[in-house]
Amino acid sequence: MVLDSATVAGNVGRVLERLGAAAERARRPVGSVRLVAASKTVPPAAVRAASEAGIAEFGENYVQELREKKDAAPGATWHFIGTLQASSAHHLAGLADVVQTLVPGKATTRLARRAADVGRTIPSLIEVDFTGERTGVAPDGVEAFADEVVDLDGLELAGLMTIPPLTASAEDARPYFVRLRALGDRVRDAHPTAVQLSMGMSLDYEVAVEEGATIVRVGTAIFGERPRA
Repeated sequence: MVLDSATVAGNVGRVLERLGAAAERARRPVGSVRLVAASKTVPPAAVRAASEAGIAEFGENYVQELREKKDAAPGATWHFIGTLQASSAHHLAGLADVVQTLVPGKATTRLARRAADVGRTIPSLIEVDFTGERTGVAPDGVEAFADEVVDLDGLELAGLMTIPPLTASAEDARPYFVRLRALGDRVRDAHPTAVQLSMGMSLDYEVAVEEGATIVRVGTAIFGERPRA
């Protein structure tokens, strides 16, 4: 894993350059896409280096890691991008600035209830599963779930998120990004706050931007390969 601050800074610069080029190809304003550095398993020192290199938003998969790393990037926006668990969702009400992985069930209701109790309204995205095998809402259930989310005190429906199936190339992921954009258009027609499309990671974020991503989640391209278990 990359830990050297100069290397992290160089990686951040390259990602930002490629992000801007993708936006230009799509005739979108450079800087219109939010870059979230996915920092799962990354030590606080690397998070600090990315913050010093200009990263303003980070994404964590686990509550405990989010808690441990927040101080490494003061003032940053922290996204929860892992599977929402009923046993820990309530802790996110005081830790996360954005939750990207809403699915129907107790975890979402617990998150909403605790956020409302502490006077917060957390921008949240519905996780969409196009594979039928992962955590997330099937495409044909997203609009009904969106109607439920907007009625929950403590949450604001901000948009949709997806992780496409593993593909051989970035181009192979494009159809899934197209589908999320179309689904997002339908949700936004009913719920105007749902403007965000979180899609695209290190392999395919440029294609995602070309297809309308407003948030990309990039880990390996910034921090290097994570150690394999």
